[in-house]
Amino acid sequence: MWYFTWILGLLLACAFGIINALWLEHTENMDRQIDENK
Repeated sequence: MWYFTWILGLLLACAFGIINALWLEHTENMDRQIDENK
């Protein structure tokens, strides 16, 4: 059953990377909108 834990950890790491990239894009857009409003 070690392979189940390995696959679960790999999927969790991939999901974390995707969520992190989406968060980074979102904060860049928020910063850009704030700069445009100044």
